[in-house]
Amino acid sequence: MDTRILILALHLSSLSFQKADSDLDYIQYRLEYEIKTNHSDTAGKLSPLTKEEKTAAEQLKSFVSDL
Repeated sequence: MDTRILILALHLSSLSFQKADSDLDYIQYRLEYEIKTNHSDTAGKLSPLTKEEKTAAEQLKSFVSDL
């Protein structure tokens, strides 16, 4: 019975991380949409991510997916 509880807890924590990842994707979508629709005059002036920022983002995604 303890094994069932542990498996259930692991499954629930996995679902929590999946929801968090989904929430982050939605937030990113909304931010990009807001920038495009409300600030189109400055959209072309935004600087792209640096190599370090891209690496940090990939590491974070990898860390979240590993949990």
